[in-house]
Amino acid sequence: MDQDVWNLSQSGRKKQDFGPKVNFKKRKVRLAGFSGLPALSKKLVLRMQQVESLASFQPVEQCNLDYNPQRGSAIDPHLDDSWLWGERLVTVNMLSATTLNMSLERGLPQLGLSGEVNVAVPLPRRSLVVLYGEARHRWKHGILRKDIQERRVCTTYRELSAEFLPGGQRAELGAQLLNIAGSFNGTPI
Repeated sequence: MDQDVWNLSQSGRKKQDFGPKVNFKKRKVRLAGFSGLPALSKKLVLRMQQVESLASFQPVEQCNLDYNPQRGSAIDPHLDDSWLWGERLVTVNMLSATTLNMSLERGLPQLGLSGEVNVAVPLPRRSLVVLYGEARHRWKHGILRKDIQERRVCTTYRELSAEFLPGGQRAELGAQLLNIAGSFNGTPI
């Protein structure tokens, strides 16, 4: 990854994007410049697909993030877009351990917990985490500054939503995106 260019991103992070250019507000996707996922990911994606719960996982976007405590790296709690990105978000945590902060603003009334609920999920070095269901769509996820003790690099893979899959309104575009992603000829955009 360090052989490719890292671009400065928000909150002290550096970033490498391998995916289409997207305007989420206008719901537009551009293929220009998207050349696929990087070659170094092919073996990992094939290995992930050998796990039963990820057998149908077809990533169309890869985002590499570099966190460094000297830059004050973090990412605020957020929900990933669900118009374009599908049910599962898969992240591989590399180089150092950290903690994934999961938060739920409205609490868990069925358990007698009102107000915001926070859960700290340890992410050991070389771990893989899959967010889906309520963890993907209801709970926000983030990485706090205090939890970056040394350089952390992670890779997040995203799949397409139903709108871009066979039978969806934008299935043709989805097929093009999957074809490009699966070439594994990508360079960061």
